[in-house]
Amino acid sequence: MADQGDPLARIADALERIAGGRAASPDWRAAPAYVWDAAGGRAVAALDAPRLELLKGIDAQRDAVAANVARLARGHAAHDMLLWGARGMGKSALVRASVVSAQESASAALALVQAGTDALETLPRLFAALGPVQRSFLVFIDDLGFSEEDSVGPRHLRSWLEGGVEARPTNVRLAVTANRRAIVPRQASEQDDPINPRDAVDDKLALADRFGLSLGFHNCSQDDYLAIVAAYCDEYGLDRDEADALEWARRRGARSGRTAWQYVVELAGRAGRAL
Repeated sequence: MADQGDPLARIADALERIAGGRAASPDWRAAPAYVWDAAGGRAVAALDAPRLELLKGIDAQRDAVAANVARLARGHAAHDMLLWGARGMGKSALVRASVVSAQESASAALALVQAGTDALETLPRLFAALGPVQRSFLVFIDDLGFSEEDSVGPRHLRSWLEGGVEARPTNVRLAVTANRRAIVPRQASEQDDPINPRDAVDDKLALADRFGLSLGFHNCSQDDYLAIVAAYCDEYGLDRDEADALEWARRRGARSGRTAWQYVVELAGRAGRAL
């Protein structure tokens, strides 16, 4: 390693980073959140998330995730989490909101690290960087899914979660969101194996079983949708009309937390307000 006290060495290091030879390593103790990709990590100055109280229609999931993240922040035993199910029902927002809530009492105790799905192969390098740091980290992989042909990715993830030589360190837990519980697509033909019809199915479900906390999210009812709209409108001082809110959802063919938020953005725009 070059002598970091040598000005020429520092210049050489900077030129190497500019040329793409080596990414600068962030200060893993300084920021509330980070982004990790194949090139390395970078700090995020502020973590944007709604207040936990605004996440309506997912009360049980909200309480479970927030409690688990709070344990991690305190250095207590905590689960890896799989949040699966309907799009737009607040899975990723809940992860971020839970981290922000935990940071309110001890900001230096916990950080969120969002890793892109294209950076999965580099996670062992991330784990090696985070392991020695005196801080807890929640590594967040949003909207994860593997193709039917990908047998390597799921096996790596199983290894990171439990028992492999590249398993994440004790101060790191994973939070993954996905559209399906099994993460990998399943076909009915998987059960037609004449030798052992459950092997293929069990192998894919075993990935979900590695998560200590697995929570399903489902499309919300009309009442839940209106409750989400009401909570956001009350938060931002916006007038609302239930019939208009329902028509907005009908035109989009979905009732979800995301649809409710988009309606609130529309209301703010109509009122000449910023959010």
